[in-house]
Amino acid sequence: MNENAILHRPESEYCFAVGKNTVRLRLRIAKTDRPDKVRVVYGGKYSYAHDRKTAEMQRTVEDRLFAYYTVTLELSDPRFVYIFEIVGDGKTEYYSEDGLTESYDYELSYYNCFQYAYINECDIMKPVEWMNTATFYQIFVDRFNIGDASKDKSYINLKWGDIPDPKSFAGGDIKGITRKLGYLRDLGINALYLTPVFKSVSNHKYDISDYFDVDGHFGSKADLKELIDKAHAMGMRVVLDAVFNHCSENLREFRDVVERGKDSPYYDWFAIKNDRPLEYETFGDCAYMPKFDTSNARVRDYLTKIATYWIRECDIDGWRLDVSDEVSHEFWRHLRHAVKAVKPDCVLIGENWHDANIYLRGDQFDCVMNYAFTKACLDFYAFDRYDAQMLADKLSELLMRNTDTVNEMMLNLLDTHDTHRFLTRVDGDKNKLMSALALTYFFTGAPCIFYGTENAMIGGYDPDCRRTFDWSMENEQTQVKSLIKTLAALKHDTAFADAGIAIGARNGLLFIDRGEYRLTINESGGDRKLAVRSAIASNKYKDGVLSSGGFAVEKA
Repeated sequence: MNENAILHRPESEYCFAVGKNTVRLRLRIAKTDRPDKVRVVYGGKYSYAHDRKTAEMQRTVEDRLFAYYTVTLELSDPRFVYIFEIVGDGKTEYYSEDGLTESYDYELSYYNCFQYAYINECDIMKPVEWMNTATFYQIFVDRFNIGDASKDKSYINLKWGDIPDPKSFAGGDIKGITRKLGYLRDLGINALYLTPVFKSVSNHKYDISDYFDVDGHFGSKADLKELIDKAHAMGMRVVLDAVFNHCSENLREFRDVVERGKDSPYYDWFAIKNDRPLEYETFGDCAYMPKFDTSNARVRDYLTKIATYWIRECDIDGWRLDVSDEVSHEFWRHLRHAVKAVKPDCVLIGENWHDANIYLRGDQFDCVMNYAFTKACLDFYAFDRYDAQMLADKLSELLMRNTDTVNEMMLNLLDTHDTHRFLTRVDGDKNKLMSALALTYFFTGAPCIFYGTENAMIGGYDPDCRRTFDWSMENEQTQVKSLIKTLAALKHDTAFADAGIAIGARNGLLFIDRGEYRLTINESGGDRKLAVRSAIASNKYKDGVLSSGGFAVEKA
């Protein structure tokens, strides 16, 4: 056994409670090692020396370097201790806090066994149940649809359909979304994620000057309530965008600092570097977006009040948390406690572009925007950096970063308002787009498509990715649109959503199994023979051959 590869950590993604008496364990070993058996020897903390049980672990996941053995245990005692036995080459080795050893003294196990000292129910991460069957649609509000024909349109400077620039206003609003809820429901969408809707001078509204009011360009608080009420009546959830890392330079409290300097009661609300002249930290290099100091208790209370206000006022279903990795962990813990007290199934989605495990331990976010998944798809479909085996390895690695509870809530996406459109990245190849969509819906977590994807919308980096929606295609049943509807229906099926996942590659093909369903993807550059049993959806599959650029979804 390669001891350097073996890894286990209690109370982590390698050991986590999924119920008061249920624990899931993972043990990592080298991929090249293939022991005959891997077992966990477990028992109660105070009876382990003389009363133990053994359970065999299964090799369930492999990535580029490692293999992972897993087991789920039902416990009679929440005071849980354990070690691992690894059997192979005619011998048994033991893995404990002392590492890999040839023997183990159970009489002295209280010194070096692994332990989950006590499973306290309040420490168990609770899943947001509706995320299990959620199919998201992200809307950049200014560019989706104009619904209020009577509003003042003097601010609009972009003709609908023209290419936007950073200062463009197209006129999309909240009423425009409400009027298209039927269209979205028919597309298979049951969750909306809206970019910020609060008062701001910009088209994107990420520089907020009043967190307690809806921006006039988008409508009113009553319009937002109407949207959410009607969405709920259709079985749809609505998630809003929370910008708590920074604000607008026009925020009342920041203006007071500009005018009064250190004499302002809000001076310590912001990351001030110098008083005269006033210098402060910002979002990126944007001087008009001063950064909050979320280490400040008053700031934490102020921002948390905003988060709970909109839940109480409009019954929103979640917050997407902008620039969440630059905000203090203490603030996120504070906010989670307050939000979950008001609405336990309000989802908290962090905008973390990197490994976010430290935020996903049950005390901060429920999940993050899965940009690691985005990058893996780009490496496979757009950049030719991955073949099928490499993608299978990468997707498996991503699943091992976090607990199963978190994985089942991750927001999986191909593109957003902050990236190139996926179709542009793959040079307009709709076959690749459809294949990638199938992968997004099959991967563990909640799929999220960016508005207009169903119409094969193109666009480069911001602001080009934020073009207006083409409503002339509303009733056009495109191949992409039909596929999204089929995949959404599959995701809404709890039998599919509750199923585990198995990822593999063979002969240049990528396979993903979810219960009775299998997705096969061919990006090998050549045709491959494939016997599909019962095709639910496919592209470039005919007469037992899956052509390169094609995929097939089948049911056993």
